[in-house]
Amino acid sequence: MIRTDALDRLPVRTAVPGLLAALDAHGTAVLCAPPGTGKTTLVPLVLAGLLGDTAIGAGRVVVAEPRRIAARAAARRMAWLLGERVGESVGFTVRGERSVGRRTRVEVVTTGVLLQRLQRDQELSGVDAVMLDECHERHLDADTVAAFLLDVRAALRPELRLLAASATTDAEGWARLLGGAPVVEAEGTTYPVDVVWAPPPRAVRPPHGMRVDPALLTHVASVVRRALAERPGDVLCFLPGVGEIARVAGQLGGLGDVEVLQVHGRAPAAVQDAVLAGGSGRRVVLATSVAESSLTVPGVRIVVDSGLAREPRVDHARGLGALTTVRASQAAGRQRAGRAGREAPGAVYRCWTEAENGRLPRFPAPEIKLADLTPFALQTACWGDPDASGLALLDPPPAGAMAAARSVLTAIGAVDTASGRPTARGTRMARLGLHPRLGRALLDGSREIGVRRAAEVVALLSEEPPREYGDDLAGAWRAARRGGDAYGARWGAEVRRLTSALETPADRGTPPDRGGAPEPASPGERAPAPTGIRGQDGQDHAAGLVAALAFPERVARDRGEGGYQMVSGTRAELADGSTLRGTPWLAVAVADRPVGAGHARVRLGAVIGEDVARRAAAPLHGEGEEVAWVDGDLVARRVERLGAVELAVRPLRNPDPGLVREALLDGLRREGLGVLRWSRDGEVLRQRLAFLHRRLGGAWPDVADEALLGRAGEWLEPELSRARNRAQLERIDAGQALTRLLPWATGEAARLDALAPERMEVPSGSRIRVDYADPERPLLAVKLQEMFGLAETPEVAGVPLLVHLLSPAGRPAAVTADLASFWRDGYRAVRAELRGRYPKHPWPEDPATAEPTRHTKARLRR
Repeated sequence: MIRTDALDRLPVRTAVPGLLAALDAHGTAVLCAPPGTGKTTLVPLVLAGLLGDTAIGAGRVVVAEPRRIAARAAARRMAWLLGERVGESVGFTVRGERSVGRRTRVEVVTTGVLLQRLQRDQELSGVDAVMLDECHERHLDADTVAAFLLDVRAALRPELRLLAASATTDAEGWARLLGGAPVVEAEGTTYPVDVVWAPPPRAVRPPHGMRVDPALLTHVASVVRRALAERPGDVLCFLPGVGEIARVAGQLGGLGDVEVLQVHGRAPAAVQDAVLAGGSGRRVVLATSVAESSLTVPGVRIVVDSGLAREPRVDHARGLGALTTVRASQAAGRQRAGRAGREAPGAVYRCWTEAENGRLPRFPAPEIKLADLTPFALQTACWGDPDASGLALLDPPPAGAMAAARSVLTAIGAVDTASGRPTARGTRMARLGLHPRLGRALLDGSREIGVRRAAEVVALLSEEPPREYGDDLAGAWRAARRGGDAYGARWGAEVRRLTSALETPADRGTPPDRGGAPEPASPGERAPAPTGIRGQDGQDHAAGLVAALAFPERVARDRGEGGYQMVSGTRAELADGSTLRGTPWLAVAVADRPVGAGHARVRLGAVIGEDVARRAAAPLHGEGEEVAWVDGDLVARRVERLGAVELAVRPLRNPDPGLVREALLDGLRREGLGVLRWSRDGEVLRQRLAFLHRRLGGAWPDVADEALLGRAGEWLEPELSRARNRAQLERIDAGQALTRLLPWATGEAARLDALAPERMEVPSGSRIRVDYADPERPLLAVKLQEMFGLAETPEVAGVPLLVHLLSPAGRPAAVTADLASFWRDGYRAVRAELRGRYPKHPWPEDPATAEPTRHTKARLRR
């Protein structure tokens, strides 16, 4: 029996007429409804005509939720409102679980399931309306589904109604995306929620990668205790991840009759159901962002918000992905706070300051901007739009991420290199509901080790096993087979799904193997050949083969002390105490790169032999001559390599001269021009040229380090081509080679001595070296007596020299760029100070008429 009273209390009901009118007129609409108004549960029932009033709707409705827990919960809530069981009028489908009957009118699915369904049936036959719930979260699958549905409406099903719904969203952006769709807002009658600002008493370190300051988690636990003491009701506490939930749970001991529950994507379905069913006593529910939307946790009157969330990050250069902890957006904060006011007045304790709140981003970052786009690129290729340029997306995919994705798809044979269109193999991968890498491993691995074994290993890789399973993939496989925990149950369901997707009809009668020993090969399968590597039963071989097929660029060779070199070039390290340490070859299945680290951290790996490494990473295999500058000298070798991993090396006696030349140039760039031989004359020539380049430019060359290194192949020939090692490079006379850069072609080179003379004749007849060390103002250091009679300051290229007038002892007695002024105003003081100290040298009263000399008075008399 329909629970009319409960339905009538849902605030969104008042917005239903306007919503239906908008959908009838435009076919699309955006629904903005605060948390707790019933948008997820009432609206689909109305659209499907399940509430007894066929005048306001009739048809089959698909509701897309971002998470499995939300899809199951929404279906159960709607079935309860109808007085039915799930699977009758309302059902759900998530990966590995389906509860739908012949009479089902509302089906709640995850966006990933809907994406697969669209690829198989672009018309969505039999579906009258699709509701995209919680679209504010901007998950990549949800954005992709929206784009595909808009294509379907435009080309195949203009009558298909499309509704985007959320409590907090960019309504205008979605309205534009849906072709000018009307925005319908529902007034919430949720209860007021008091905001309590509860920042830590002392500054805590900001999140860094996956790391959260333990002091913040301790503070969150203390705020939970405070909230329990200050207010009635259950507490819902938001934390960024499973690890943080476990840590805070450990600090909440001694709460008496208060039950502490943990809710996250990996929690057993029974635990999730128990949380959503409510309890008789007081509870603290520690949850990740899965509890932000589409869920009402009964009894919650208090929310404690850590203010943190997790977002994906991808290092495309290394092919590594990782989650990183970030500050949650304002929209997420509103969603979380709304959980406290669904059933009664409540409060949210925010573990940050009110001033910080204004600086938070308004909305979460779209996943399309952050995530690995390989699955997205395969989906768009199968949809007929390889570069996604024709899709209606709120945010376009980043070009670099799409290029990296297409490179992966090409390497695994999923798309055609030239057109970007999917191959038959790629289409099959797309329909497996797996990351394309895992699809490749499942298809190719099943031919080597059998369908079931390949499915079992791929299922391990599709959802990372718990940390307590260890970092050995084969060991984790054995632990999953033993079962007995929530992960094992989910793993088993996924194995059955994958096996069913690949097996032939004859294979399907073979029961799944539950033991730790290997099962017999199914008909048509080849039993794995023993490898002699660790496991006697071949599980190590099977696990390693599948991992290597999925991530060929992560095949790695031992470098000692737990360090490995991946064929991609990235260094990877095993944890201390890992049982994988010392294995010659490793297939790295799960790895991340901690923020700020230059190496990867192996989270899950498998032992492989060199034969598997060569097969899996065959496109990266190569052999050839390598001449390189290594550790300060030229090294010539013939190298067989697998990507960055060297397999075999032999000395090369007669390397290609061109390779030698390039390696010497590389060495020169690394070591600098100091490797060459610079005589005093060479250094002076470089200084003179630097002065002329700065003063006159034009044909006079730039001789700064960067410029000379850039043109090294030009001015160091032919000496460079004759050199074969560092010693011969060091013998090249750089000064002599530098003359090749002079502007000979224009004739300007002949004016070098006139424009920037190496030496300048002074009145005494001496030829004094000009110092060009400072290209702004060349310097002439000369004894004062040798300049008697010279009124004008000497110049080079129109620049007056800075004259250092030296005492008889060779020390500067005066510095001037204006000799006339010095003779007139400065000479008397210098004469008065020095003539008593150097009486043997001439100090005439009138230097303008005195004879210039470099000798003493006695020498002059002779």
